[in-house]
Amino acid sequence: MKALQGLKILDLTSLWPGPLATLLLADLGAEVLRIEPPDRPDLLRYLAPLDQHGQGAAWSFAGRGKRSLALNLKSAQGREILLQLIDSYDIVVEQFRPGVLDRLGVGYQALAKRQPRLIWCSITGFGQDGPWRDRPGHDINYMAASGLAYLMGGERGGPTPWTALPGDVAGGTWPAVVGILAAVIQRAASGRGQQIDIAMGEGALFLNALAASGVLAGGEDPQPGTGDLGGGSAFDYYHTQDGRWLAMAALEPKFWEGFCQAVGRPDLLHAPASTAEETAALKREIQAELAAKPFDHWVEVFERIPVCVEPVRSTAEALQLPQFVHRNSVIQVAHPAGGQVAQLASPVRLSDSPAAPAMAGVAPGWHTRQVLAELGLAAARVDELCASGAVMDGQAQGEIL
Repeated sequence: MKALQGLKILDLTSLWPGPLATLLLADLGAEVLRIEPPDRPDLLRYLAPLDQHGQGAAWSFAGRGKRSLALNLKSAQGREILLQLIDSYDIVVEQFRPGVLDRLGVGYQALAKRQPRLIWCSITGFGQDGPWRDRPGHDINYMAASGLAYLMGGERGGPTPWTALPGDVAGGTWPAVVGILAAVIQRAASGRGQQIDIAMGEGALFLNALAASGVLAGGEDPQPGTGDLGGGSAFDYYHTQDGRWLAMAALEPKFWEGFCQAVGRPDLLHAPASTAEETAALKREIQAELAAKPFDHWVEVFERIPVCVEPVRSTAEALQLPQFVHRNSVIQVAHPAGGQVAQLASPVRLSDSPAAPAMAGVAPGWHTRQVLAELGLAAARVDELCASGAVMDGQAQGEIL
């Protein structure tokens, strides 16, 4: 039995934070039905690089293990189908602006009356209330609002966009997964569902907890490149002779001693670093030593001497690291066009009910006829709905993806 077998989720999200959350749940056994508009494709589908089938590789990944129903919620017929689905799907994850689904008559309050066990997870930029509830945003906006982007600057310049999208993923995806599973546990005890309000800006602020805790305790507002963990100590990135980088985090005394021995500078072991000037001088010494030899030399040295110094890898290099290979961090997933594609495995490892990723993402509406048949609609009625624009049959469009 899969860990989340029995959970049935309607996924009304797009782009990255919501689809990534439902991907994690689908990998663990939840049945996820993605609701997609027939006339407004998810932009992630066209985000380069494209896979061998001409679709966004990230989009194919985010759609893994999910069925797809192309449904026009602006249509009264489309909304009626959603109401019918709520009778059997008791978790909804949505990413609309606050109030959009309420105005269509299919928001949480309306649907919870029909399905009291409904768990409704809303992922928005700044939450369901407050002066910024309608403020638009993307990852770097949440990073900026939370103070995180401010701290990403330093001597080398100001903040730069980060492909990992921590504002979306750490601020939205993971809080949504935690909230949904918490609500499922609560529902098992109470028999009732509830609404989950995930604000990505707030999640990014929580990600900034280390700095915020200090400020809230009366400390100074940290500046870029300062603090023991923000570049104001030897804990930092250093370049090698050939322009590559090393992450040096030898904080504990035993690691610092090992590092000093590894670079041939035992005299640095007790180098003073109580002031900003002394710390800057120490960092110059470290940089000079590491810049004296090429990247590959230091890779070999710190492989033999593990002292919390890690070579900075590219994505392609990271995927080939023996540790990730050993743990099968990259898996082969069936593709709807045939064959398999390589994708990242779930990072959630359960001993008795491991994640079991299903097929890669399919075209919008690929399962429309199947889902509507399960609701009891005859083929002729589905034809009428397709003709009216209330739904779309993805397979009839001739698209594999």
